[in-house]
Amino acid sequence: MSIRIVSNLSCRPAQKFRIISALLQYSLDSAKLSLFYTRLHSQSSSTGRKIHCFGRSLQTRSYQPFVPPSPISLGKPSPAKQYKSFFKWSRRLIYFFTGLGTIYSLDTQIYASSITRSVRTFWTGLIVAVDYKLNFTPNPWLGGDVADIHHRSAERLFKLLHQNGGLYLKIGQAIAMQSAILPPEFQKMFARMFDDAPQNDWRDVEKVIWEEFGRSPEDVFCVNLGQENESGVIEKTARASASVAQVHWARLADGREVAIKIQKREIAHQVGWDLWAFKLVTKVYSYWFDLPLDKLVPYISERLELETDFRNEVLNAKMMKELISSEPRLRDRVYIPEVYQDLSTKRVMTTEWIEGVRFWDRDVMTAPWKGGSKGSPGAEGNLSQSKDSGNEKKQSGFIKPERNSWKGPKGNGGLGVSRKDVMTIMIDLFSAQMFLWGVVHCDPHPGNIFIRRKSNGKPELVLIDHGLYVTMNPKLRHQYCRFWKAIMTFDNNALSEITNSWGIQAPDLFASATLMRPYESGNSNTKARILEDLKGKTASERHFEVQERMRQGIRDILADLDLFPQELLFIGRNMRIVQGNNQFLGSPVNRIKLTGLWASRSLVENKELTFREYFVNVCRHLLFRITLISSDLIFYASMFKQIFGIGHGFEDDLEKHMRFIAKDQFGLELRHSVFEG
Repeated sequence: MSIRIVSNLSCRPAQKFRIISALLQYSLDSAKLSLFYTRLHSQSSSTGRKIHCFGRSLQTRSYQPFVPPSPISLGKPSPAKQYKSFFKWSRRLIYFFTGLGTIYSLDTQIYASSITRSVRTFWTGLIVAVDYKLNFTPNPWLGGDVADIHHRSAERLFKLLHQNGGLYLKIGQAIAMQSAILPPEFQKMFARMFDDAPQNDWRDVEKVIWEEFGRSPEDVFCVNLGQENESGVIEKTARASASVAQVHWARLADGREVAIKIQKREIAHQVGWDLWAFKLVTKVYSYWFDLPLDKLVPYISERLELETDFRNEVLNAKMMKELISSEPRLRDRVYIPEVYQDLSTKRVMTTEWIEGVRFWDRDVMTAPWKGGSKGSPGAEGNLSQSKDSGNEKKQSGFIKPERNSWKGPKGNGGLGVSRKDVMTIMIDLFSAQMFLWGVVHCDPHPGNIFIRRKSNGKPELVLIDHGLYVTMNPKLRHQYCRFWKAIMTFDNNALSEITNSWGIQAPDLFASATLMRPYESGNSNTKARILEDLKGKTASERHFEVQERMRQGIRDILADLDLFPQELLFIGRNMRIVQGNNQFLGSPVNRIKLTGLWASRSLVENKELTFREYFVNVCRHLLFRITLISSDLIFYASMFKQIFGIGHGFEDDLEKHMRFIAKDQFGLELRHSVFEG
């Protein structure tokens, strides 16, 4: 049995000592210990004092070894709970997130987020495709109308292009140039595709130069970074930044001022993935929406990939410089910057620096000249000869002198050149490329065109960015000359013959797309097919049916892609941009007439013609010029209305008429100019 033994007593010390001694003496004898406790309790009661203690338990039984129970007495055993499903899915989640994190780390650190961009592209493309597939009907499942679908899709695609950047911005700009045939929701969204792209910092620029040359920028260009001295200098901050590259100003040790175009470091890793994603998405869309777009992708991808190889741009620039130098009608009006091939590689290109007014700055282009008898800086001579007046102010963070003394003391001067002269040079240049040489610059947007003033007061056009070119073989160039002449003279037999040889079954629709105005003198089969059986239908049903039939019209244009010259895709882009440039300046020239004249003249100037063929073409050219009188009458009528504030110019009148035809007869809404926004 167990008893509690008092060890802490509230009594006199002597008494306390006797109690503890007794405890030690009787601790091994339970009987004596029990007797002692009884006496102690009685003593406490007789004295009236309470004894407080704490004790220990004593085991009085003898030791017995432990005997385990028999299995029978335990009953039937129950299996242990193992949680197999929990551990299985836990392992799977751990493996999944570990793998996902590893892929993401490799993607961001090595592949410049190429995989992430591709996944984002597929996801957005899938959402847009499903949305159109389910809701592109007269009565969409999710409510609203077709315009709501366009708005949702435009927002998704615009966000995708800006998030991915790089080559996606280049593709977005290509779409923007043709956005006039897209729904108005896309037109408004893609008008912002020409904003400047963010620039990379100097560390990335240095890495690209190291990777290309195996040396530092200081060694390659013999310059100091951000400090002026006799050995040259380079600006760390880019002067311009586009989707693929950015441009830095530098002055070499020999005094030459150069523009160093440096490809953004991530582009080399992204271009392959981006083009692969572009091909795959286009293939899915072609299958889903029954449009033969996937067959155009290889050629488009090839052009875009060549644009990222600056060695190709160097060759294009040198070739164009030689062609212009050999053409008396252009050599004193157009300038191509000198390219320094020894300082150029696949991702770095060095050219002479160009001082001039960008085509965007139309007010500066036409403002009064205040620079004296000399031309603007850089025109008709080496740029190093154009010195500052001493009071030039440099922009913060830049070293290059601004050379703005020609603007006058108040800075409100301009080049004082004629808009008509500028546009005439531009149309002559690109018409010669298409009809005379068959080598076409396909990206002539205002950012790639500078205007300078020569000492005689005439403008000089400087063309840069020669990455995107197409080359026409002699047969295609000859056919394209005849095609333009046919649509200018309403020669429908020749028009049908040429378009049939290109595999196009809608000649009138293709002619309208080429002219950027309705071609209403053809057989109108396409138009009639689009407009048939639309009477009696609601507005939404009519809108839907017209767009469906327009899709069939696109199939007719691309009916036989084995015959279709895919160079026409980029030539059409060039013509659309030039049309937008003319419209931007207020339509100072008759673009269609000038282009048609070059087409007809090029047929005469073909050096391979026999005397008889030459004589026939000369006669036809004279008749063609007489035919163009009607075009002149329309142009001058538009100009007359523009002077008196009735109209806005030739190109605007054409576009207004095109909008009316598109809206009233084809169900399309064309609402913006090329460079609006």
